[in-house]
Amino acid sequence: MRRTALLITIFALALAAAAQSGSDPLPTLNHFDPNQPDKSADPCTDFFEYACRKWTSVNPIPADQATWSTASPLQIWNESVLRQTLEKNSPSNPNRNAVEQKIGDYYAACMDLENRDASGIKPIAAGLAQTAALKSKAGIVDVIVRLHSSYPGAWQGDNNQSNAPLFGFSGGQDLDDASLVVAQVDQGGPALPGRDFYLKDDQRSKDIRAKYQEHVKKMFVLAGEPEQQATADAGVVLAIETDLARAQMDNVKRRDPKNLNNKMSLAQLRALTPSFDWPRYFKALNTPATKHYLVSSPDYFRGLETALRTHPLDHWKTYLRWHELHGAAPYLSKPIIDENFDMFARTLFGSQKLQPQWRRCVRVVDRDLGEALGQAYVDRAFPPESKQRMLRMVKGIEDALGRDIQEIDWMTPGTKQRAQEKLKAIEEKIGYPNRWRDYSSVKVVPKNYPANVAQATAFEFHRNINKIGKPVDRSEWQMTPPTINAYYDPQLNTINFPAGILQPPFFDADRDEAVNYGAIGVVIGHEITHGFDDQGRKFDAKGNLQDWWTEKDAAEYEKRGKCIADQYTEDVPELGVKTNGLLTQGEDTADNGGLRIAFMALTEALKQDGKGLDDKGADGWTPRQRFFLSYANQWCGTLRPQVMRTVVLTNPHSLNKYRVNNVISNSEDFAKAFSCKAGQPMARQNACRVW
Repeated sequence: MRRTALLITIFALALAAAAQSGSDPLPTLNHFDPNQPDKSADPCTDFFEYACRKWTSVNPIPADQATWSTASPLQIWNESVLRQTLEKNSPSNPNRNAVEQKIGDYYAACMDLENRDASGIKPIAAGLAQTAALKSKAGIVDVIVRLHSSYPGAWQGDNNQSNAPLFGFSGGQDLDDASLVVAQVDQGGPALPGRDFYLKDDQRSKDIRAKYQEHVKKMFVLAGEPEQQATADAGVVLAIETDLARAQMDNVKRRDPKNLNNKMSLAQLRALTPSFDWPRYFKALNTPATKHYLVSSPDYFRGLETALRTHPLDHWKTYLRWHELHGAAPYLSKPIIDENFDMFARTLFGSQKLQPQWRRCVRVVDRDLGEALGQAYVDRAFPPESKQRMLRMVKGIEDALGRDIQEIDWMTPGTKQRAQEKLKAIEEKIGYPNRWRDYSSVKVVPKNYPANVAQATAFEFHRNINKIGKPVDRSEWQMTPPTINAYYDPQLNTINFPAGILQPPFFDADRDEAVNYGAIGVVIGHEITHGFDDQGRKFDAKGNLQDWWTEKDAAEYEKRGKCIADQYTEDVPELGVKTNGLLTQGEDTADNGGLRIAFMALTEALKQDGKGLDDKGADGWTPRQRFFLSYANQWCGTLRPQVMRTVVLTNPHSLNKYRVNNVISNSEDFAKAFSCKAGQPMARQNACRVW
């Protein structure tokens, strides 16, 4: 089951265009500015424009970015803190401890472009030779074992697929017994972000496929193939990946955990794909015994079987060579890095310029050794008083949802009681884990970056596999401490807020309660509401996939969920695509519910302090107004059209503008704050509400 993350901006947070030296002063953080709203605009017509127009007009997207937002200064700040830590622990420092040596050497190897350029494709030559030497399709298993162990992606499914060749594999919580870890097998195969990129027939999709095929050809040429052969091989790759994409479960159906709960024995899994030697794969990975296998999409594995039988061995050797190149591309020489950027950053996301090397290297160390690097970040950026204030806010917002559950008129008493039990069972994780991960078995050297990535990948892949058959570790985090994001885990029933997001503009110790509840408070409410969105409501207090709703209550819920889905389904003519409210329903429900219960909690907090929502402050705004302005402020930003199109096709989060306007137009409290009349765009007459 994929964790439900807030996703502050889409795919990756916007980063700075100018590189800071690791020893330079840290950049200035972006704080809530009461003078930012454009008072020449009408807040009741388009609140996103009212709150954000002035900011976006003076903050264009830098050339090396696909997005740019009010969160960008925080991302710069976080990465600069990490860079200072990494440069301090470089190989020239003789006083490093074992952890500092590991992260410092990893960063140094990444930054050593001269050595990487000199190596060319030598780091993957042995892997390419293994594939070239295949004598039968039976050997595909051995190549897949190596690829899954060498390049990230095989152990973590996203909203569309596991981003790994053929399929994904990991250990994960059983859907019916959340206390147990079982083996999980997921659809994978294609390199593009989702099946729609292969199957949609509009001109833009055709253009992207043509560019992708040309990209694959260029990569083969860079690997030493003659151009004519590379052209033919690129066609083979597209054909196989299209077959695999056609067999995949679509991302709307994939959102329903019941569709993923396909328990199978090894014999049943082998019957789905007899041409792939599953016992050989599991034995090579030393996979522990499992109660059963969770197979996310049986139809996909039937389609994989068809592809394995119909495509000849030479085609599969081409496919495997491609995924070796694709997986290794970010870690090799500059010509390969540049070509990879051209396809996956410029074509799909619209970035015009490759980001500075130091920033890319900081992110990779955070990805691969994040809990080692994150300790220094926490020491510097997250004081104990911030954690205590967050816990107080969380408690207030949870209490607000409890009151909301009791007050709604469409849920019967028995279901309300089960909902309250689940709410009270939510565990709060704030800032960082109580126990840091041990990376002592990861071998890192300062001169071999691809080997370091393979070592870190193998560590994480096997760490997840080795959980199979064991009780669930409830203390584990899925995000590193510097991450600017948050998530709800439906099977642990936890809400998780890394220290990285607990900084301005989301959490600001120097701002009043209205500003903080409008920003991080709504984030808290968003994550708590995920426990009761159209996915989360299907899990009980212990994280088991169990229907605890009466038939009547479920029907009432679905009716309200349909209102949300219909509201968010609309054409985006400038992109040539249509938003799908069924894909974004969970996130949209969490946005709407999160805003409502955060406002309820603010109201109670002000009441306890003897303050009112409508007491005008020195800045001219009331707390009621500052709450909504702060909420909109965290979504101020712009995205390139290519990013927006990719988001609409593949991502369960709505675009930023809709995350502001659609949410506040459903809020009576917003209408009161800005005196909007019923029927105006931001005070819709047929407002939707689940929570």
